[in-house]
Amino acid sequence: MAENVKQKTEEYPVMPLRNTVLFPQQVIPIYVGREKSLKLINDLAPQDKHIVVVAQEDGSIEDPRPEDLYSYGTLAVVLKVFDMPDNSKSAIVQGVERVKMLDYVDDDPYFIAKVTRVKDVEESDIKLDALVKNLRNTFSELIHVAPNLTEEHSGMLSNIQKPARLADRAISLLTVSNSEKQDILEELDVKARVEKSIAVLAREIQRIKLGEEIQSEVHDEISKTQREYYLREQMKAIKKELGEDEGSVELNELEAKVKEVKMSEEAEKVALKELDRLSRIPTQSPEYSVARTYIEWLADLPWSKSSKDTVDIKKAWKILEKDHYGLEKVKERILEYLAVRSLKQKKDPDAVVRGPILCFAGPPGVGKTSLGQSIARSMGRDFIRISLGGVRDEAEIRGHRRTYIGALPGRIIQSLKKAGTNNPVFMLDEIDKLGMDFRGDPSSALLEVLDPEQNNTFSDHYLEVNFDLSNVMFIATANYQDPIPPALRDRMEILEFSGYIEDEKLKIAKRHLIPKQIEENGL
Repeated sequence: MAENVKQKTEEYPVMPLRNTVLFPQQVIPIYVGREKSLKLINDLAPQDKHIVVVAQEDGSIEDPRPEDLYSYGTLAVVLKVFDMPDNSKSAIVQGVERVKMLDYVDDDPYFIAKVTRVKDVEESDIKLDALVKNLRNTFSELIHVAPNLTEEHSGMLSNIQKPARLADRAISLLTVSNSEKQDILEELDVKARVEKSIAVLAREIQRIKLGEEIQSEVHDEISKTQREYYLREQMKAIKKELGEDEGSVELNELEAKVKEVKMSEEAEKVALKELDRLSRIPTQSPEYSVARTYIEWLADLPWSKSSKDTVDIKKAWKILEKDHYGLEKVKERILEYLAVRSLKQKKDPDAVVRGPILCFAGPPGVGKTSLGQSIARSMGRDFIRISLGGVRDEAEIRGHRRTYIGALPGRIIQSLKKAGTNNPVFMLDEIDKLGMDFRGDPSSALLEVLDPEQNNTFSDHYLEVNFDLSNVMFIATANYQDPIPPALRDRMEILEFSGYIEDEKLKIAKRHLIPKQIEENGL
């Protein structure tokens, strides 16, 4: 930055400005509200109202220090002062000349600084003429896009012949940042100042055009959204007149589904009552979604759907022998169990067989879980397994009440929905690892599930209607019997699995493990 500094220094009172940069010859109103600035205005002599105004680097600072102010300011004259209702003042000031701040000699009651007036460095040549012409053209282009500029402003600039003053005036009319204006104020080389001014004008044009493009895109998007909303509302009205509105269609489908699944009389009564309530709830209401989800759960459960038992003792024996080596006593008890069920159903096909709940107890890896799968296969039933290891919340078994946000049925009901039938083989794995804490005792909730005399009226907290579990064949597994609560253990028949001896392990490897590995590895 070129600089021509006079040797003469002068002292003037200094008024910091928060968000304003004053250029020479520019007339602006300024609000005077800070204590130091008010004292400065009040102390001005009638015959000499010259002050120096300088912009703050950070306008948010309430009580700036000298280091918070720029090093260049403007010598100005206070033309008029007005008293405001709130005891503040408003002053009209006119810039006179650029000054450089040399030293602050006092700061109480306001700043007084030594300054020196600085002159522009101007060398007239053909390049400067071209730059001035470019500046005028760029400003004319800006007038066509800037909402706060008019042709009157263009006329003001056309009357200015000096390049230095032209650049100052053009920038003073813009709503650009203080730092950009300060950069122009501090530039003493006229040619460089005009170039910088052109760059600022060009950036402002680009910013305004980009803003208009964004505004246009937003307006188009809003118009499109409003049009879609209007069309949707029209479509809703038409469908409502035809009796085909979305809510009615959904309610009709749910009602048909409720009647189709042949649920219990109690459950159907509750579902239809909830449907009637749902028809009066606005579809936008959160309660609508809660009620609809509840009805869908009721309608999706296998109330009357069951798989047909195909209990063939010989077939069951072959499956158990094929899938498991040894365990003769366990297999005999399972076949005895199946034989009783078969005999009872032959005498009365509609009879509900309420046999004991089997519990396979033994170390890991002896085939407890896979034996349950084999039983399901031999009976032609679906197989469900849930792991109870680490479960400490009663709601895992009985579900959460619908008053809770995001409530769902317990794992018993969820698994039955997944199975799609009401008589699967249901394995409760790791029953000895149930926990208990402040949320309840899951083992107590299982008492109703595993009691053949009670589980035909099992009540889940979420459903709040009875569901018949008497057709489900429950099998439990445990590694140790001692952790199982006595009340729960009394409801089960414990079948103990002992570990395998070396000879049995060898035969299991030959008959099961090696052929399985050969098949899995494609050998």
